[in-house]
Amino acid sequence: MYLGMTNNRTKALFFDIDGTLLSEKTRRVPESAVKALAQARERGHLVFINTGRVYAHLGDIRSQVEADGFLCGCGTCVVAEGRILYHYHIPHERGLAIKRDIDACGLDGALEGMEGVYVHKNRSRLPLVEELKEKIRSSSAASPYSWEDDCYDFDKFYIGSDEKSQCRELFGRLKDMEVIDRGGGFYECVPRGHSKATAIDMVLKRCGISLDDAYVFGDSGNDLAMFRYGRNCVLMGNHSPVLEPYATFVTKTVEEDGIAHAMRELGII
Repeated sequence: MYLGMTNNRTKALFFDIDGTLLSEKTRRVPESAVKALAQARERGHLVFINTGRVYAHLGDIRSQVEADGFLCGCGTCVVAEGRILYHYHIPHERGLAIKRDIDACGLDGALEGMEGVYVHKNRSRLPLVEELKEKIRSSSAASPYSWEDDCYDFDKFYIGSDEKSQCRELFGRLKDMEVIDRGGGFYECVPRGHSKATAIDMVLKRCGISLDDAYVFGDSGNDLAMFRYGRNCVLMGNHSPVLEPYATFVTKTVEEDGIAHAMRELGII
């Protein structure tokens, strides 16, 4: 559907992936959610994936559900109408400096870009980061290039730490980044001025849809910006407490068909 072709009854629905659409237990989208999204589109509503993942890391979700657009990398990229409507990447020289600072301060993780996700060649001293790297290498986001190469740009990054890491020192060098604490020593770092909320705002203005007709669905800390921004905020049954003050509807868990339940209860389908 062309985004400009909307009417007064059209609603825009924005879904986080992990823990919202996608079960973190089965790594699948429940069939009930697949059907609910399809029914919403059949009724003329617009369905968007709004995620911290970059576009290259959407292979699994794109194979399971159909959507009208993808808001990726916490607002750093918007893909709809069969093309890229917006994309921001960290300037190349700044990206090189960020990589040096992360290494110097003893953190490790993944650099996330439009064309792939980049990790260190060598084994990480952080076991959870090493697990993350293995998942990336076996996913659609795998890149032939590594952290050490300098032939690419990236949009955001996800880093882990331990007791040896100098987190305060690093974050002091990242004044141009919004650092989101994901818990367990992990941090999602996004260029300032970008968030899941800025991406929604861009799409709503392009569609001519009011905020009253926008619904956001989420579960974790990196959904906070869109929950603060939204007026219709659907919180999954298993969720971060930080989102609770902004929720207008609390649904069931992913595995309990929470997406379909919420969409029925709210009259979307």
